[in-house]
Amino acid sequence: MAVGARSGHDEPEDRPEIPGSGETPEAADRTEGDGDTPDGGSATPRAPRSFWKELPLLIGIALILALLIKTFLVQAFSIPSDSMQDTLQRGDRVLVDKLTPWFGSEPQRGEVVVFHDPGGWLENAQTPEPNVVQKFLSFIGLMPSAEEKDLIKRVIAIGGDTVECRENGPVTVNGKALQEQSFIYPGNTPCNDQPFGPIKVPEGRIWVMGDHRQNSLDSRYHQELPGQGTVSTDEVVGRAFVVAWPINRWATLPVPATFDQPGINAAMGMAPGALGVAGALPLVMWRRRRLTGGRTAG
Repeated sequence: MAVGARSGHDEPEDRPEIPGSGETPEAADRTEGDGDTPDGGSATPRAPRSFWKELPLLIGIALILALLIKTFLVQAFSIPSDSMQDTLQRGDRVLVDKLTPWFGSEPQRGEVVVFHDPGGWLENAQTPEPNVVQKFLSFIGLMPSAEEKDLIKRVIAIGGDTVECRENGPVTVNGKALQEQSFIYPGNTPCNDQPFGPIKVPEGRIWVMGDHRQNSLDSRYHQELPGQGTVSTDEVVGRAFVVAWPINRWATLPVPATFDQPGINAAMGMAPGALGVAGALPLVMWRRRRLTGGRTAG
């Protein structure tokens, strides 16, 4: 037998007992149940946090979400004038889509858009002084800002378009007459108060008009400014897509069908294919004359 090895009949090694218990330490460890403390007592369940302690955290999260929504997604604006009647009434609250411009979307004909004052449009406009509560609600996007000078109009023409309106005539875009009876103010003429054009809208800019034509200081009235009354797309906040308040005025703001009529997108005149054929034809004829000019009749 090797030195130090035990036989199968050796007595178990003695273990020290816990005084007064008759148990070894290993047995004591095995008898401790879940929820018991090391001294044998029961553990007290952890009490849930007080609602009042959670409330500041919930408010902080709500404010952060509101700021993110206002900055990147949707913002509310109030209609301060009658220039967009009857589509929009004074006091209406509209929601403006601010997300799609982040993905490169440009304003399109027929859309109702909110844009910052391009300069000189609202220089004489009076803005009310908001109180502390109004400033806070405006900051988080739950109330339109009373300090920002923004306007709301309908896009009539975009960069590359030619827009015109003669007295007693319709507004035309790229030679196509717009049928505006469905959205301009009843009894208004398209432009008799301020005929204009033809105007070529520069790229990256838009021509805007109010639906209440005889009560709207729109692009027609700012042609003396840089851009001939057009607005840079960089100044556009976003598209107004729904009237959200008051409840009985709830409505979407779709693009009128007249802006989808065939041919209105022909801002470039002849199609590129037709221009190519027209340019190539003289070259082909010149080459044929050159090849056949030196031959004699046989």
